[in-house]
Amino acid sequence: MTTRTPARRTSPAVVMGLIAIAVVGSALAQHHLAQRPKTLRLYVFDCGVIKGLDPGLFNFKKEELADTELAVPCYLVVDPKGTLMWDVGAIPDTAFLDDHTPVTQSYFTSTRTLKSQLAEIGYASADITYLGLSHYHGDHVANANEFANATWLVRQVERDAMFADKPPALSDPNNYSLLKNSRTVILTTDEYDVFGDGKVIIKYAPGHTPGHQVLILKLAKTGNVMLAGDLYHYPEERRLNRIPTFEFNKEESLQSRAMIEEYVKKTNTQLWIEHDFVGNSKLKKSPQYYD
Repeated sequence: MTTRTPARRTSPAVVMGLIAIAVVGSALAQHHLAQRPKTLRLYVFDCGVIKGLDPGLFNFKKEELADTELAVPCYLVVDPKGTLMWDVGAIPDTAFLDDHTPVTQSYFTSTRTLKSQLAEIGYASADITYLGLSHYHGDHVANANEFANATWLVRQVERDAMFADKPPALSDPNNYSLLKNSRTVILTTDEYDVFGDGKVIIKYAPGHTPGHQVLILKLAKTGNVMLAGDLYHYPEERRLNRIPTFEFNKEESLQSRAMIEEYVKKTNTQLWIEHDFVGNSKLKKSPQYYD
């Protein structure tokens, strides 16, 4: 008679453990798809659109503007020494049910999460070295908490305004609350060299908010590019030098504009108005990039 050894049954706990290991392994494999490039890159993400704002807020009549809609871009800068996330959208990723259902909040509408666009090119929030925000308005900071583990690059006056007892206008502090405990570099000079290689510069341009700043990139093929935050919103604003009604300090805004216009002319820098709907529509979007 042959004696059979009873088959060992794997306990449910072990099975669940093996599944967890497999899932984590798969996630890690996807998490590290990106290869660090040898030269500077700029990725432009579609983080939505702003519709229905009264042009009078910007001291315009509707007929004076080629298009009243405003783009909401987000940007990833990839340097051989690290990564910088610049401006992070108007609608938090947590508001999405899935990436295919548009989400509308107030005047803002978005069709894709920032997280999904980062993942498409092999990045996750944990891969971001630095977080930079042009300013604290809600259409630029919605996903800031997703990057609380990055090092935040900010002016003291801007940080103070963001965490004042009375929250700043046109923003939701809940979307950036975790930055209060983030590793932080307080920028004290007019220009800050992010990676120390002279190719990614944050420049002070106050007025729209107390610590408003712009980002300058020195790309090998594309040339010098400035992501101008809300220095302007519409191209007509730049041409006619109209000032929005909701500037923190109108005189500082005018001074910053004059300084920036002199800078871009002297350095042969392309000034990209972040909210320019027509201009933004012509830009290459991720997974394509500028280098």
